[in-house]
Amino acid sequence: PASYYTSQKQHPKHSLSSYILLHIGYVMFSRYPDSLLQQIYRVAMNHNIHRPRTLIPPPAPYAIAILIGWWIDRNIQPFGWGLDATLHPLGWLSVAAGLALLAWTTLTLWAHRTTVNPYKAVSTLCTAGPFRYSRNPIYLGDWLIFIGTSILLSTWWPLFFSPFIWAMLRYGVIRHEEAHLETRFGETYRNYKARVRRWL
Repeated sequence: PASYYTSQKQHPKHSLSSYILLHIGYVMFSRYPDSLLQQIYRVAMNHNIHRPRTLIPPPAPYAIAILIGWWIDRNIQPFGWGLDATLHPLGWLSVAAGLALLAWTTLTLWAHRTTVNPYKAVSTLCTAGPFRYSRNPIYLGDWLIFIGTSILLSTWWPLFFSPFIWAMLRYGVIRHEEAHLETRFGETYRNYKARVRRWL
């Protein structure tokens, strides 16, 4: 368009090589935008269809936060819950609920003959059992175990790492799992996402 060439005249400081590169880029993206974008999209989708590109072992952030929090509490600055004996049953209840949710989710996945391994491709989109209420019941169970363990250790410190755990799971694990599921199951998975929340 005229505005493109006019802008070149208004900036004489551009070198000839810069002008040529800008002109080539303009021609390529104005004449072939769809094909270039489609190729980029296909490459990205091919990476996701074989397996999720999971970056972090999902239990690792919880375990690291518990270990670091426990060490800080014992060696630097205690930060207890108070009423430890009173709260211990609540801690055990939270751990038990988390383990029960993990067991329920695992059995549901096995019943649908698909994998629990976050590094492998799924064979079936599972929407039954705990997946009716949460798209990530395993990680929800991990949260319950994490909170219960913090109570049993009588320290708040692990919970201070919760925002970092959430960010690592969201962008290092869940983001890639969702891309994998959407690539494999398309509109079926998008409809499922519209019905069921990521957490609760």
